Amino acid sequence: MEVLSTFNLSMWQWSWMIVCALLVGFSKSGISGFLIPVIPIVAAIFGAKLSTGIILPVLIVGDVFAIYYYKQHADWNKIKKLLPWTLVGLISGVIVGNYINDTQFKIFIAICVLVCLIILIYTEKKGEKLNVPSSIWFYALMGILSGFASMIGNAAGALFNIYLLAMRFEKNDFIGTTAWFFFIVNISKVPLQILFWHNISFDTIFLTTLMIPAVAAGAMLGVLVVKKINEKYFRILINIMTVIGSIKLLI
Repeated sequence: MEVLSTFNLSMWQWSWMIVCALLVGFSKSGISGFLIPVIPIVAAIFGAKLSTGIILPVLIVGDVFAIYYYKQHADWNKIKKLLPWTLVGLISGVIVGNYINDTQFKIFIAICVLVCLIILIYTEKKGEKLNVPSSIWFYALMGILSGFASMIGNAAGALFNIYLLAMRFEKNDFIGTTAWFFFIVNISKVPLQILFWHNISFDTIFLTTLMIPAVAAGAMLGVLVVKKINEKYFRILINIMTVIGSIKLLI
């Protein structure tokens, strides 16, 4: 097909894209931390700025599956508090993205990913002992940082997790609120990336269509194993892969 020749990917790269689509689905309906390695992998295949346009429609598909499974588990008051500040972060990300080249864009993505990874590891280590503030400045900071990290590298998951941890969410409410929040944020990013970054096209949409079965499979797997999987060692492997991928982007 013409789109396949347009992206000029090797079989190895197509294999990685399928793995990434599976991880997107799994992370959206299961364990959100598994999304982190997707970002540097796709950036390594397509280049930094283009990768954000490639992965965004795939993320939206994953959001739709997660909403389907957890649509009744969302705290809209918490979402509404964060969205205005998130919009500020999105606009800031658009402006920064317009004034940096692809190499600098990779550095920003790598930094966002590594910061989120550090936060994720820290929060997992602290567990219930984590003391997170819940005042207005915290909402503003989390919203702006989440918007910026989401716009630059689709890497706001760990930051949003911190916000939800402060609210002491139950598992299903945690996943459902995350699904609705990122669905709104990701849909909002589409016109921004089309108008200002020009990295979403019919080709990228068609590529997303090809990835839907893998996203669906990952989403169903996430729902099945979220209560049963022993994720400790697999998370270590995922974190190592993410660090390697992020360092590769920096270099």
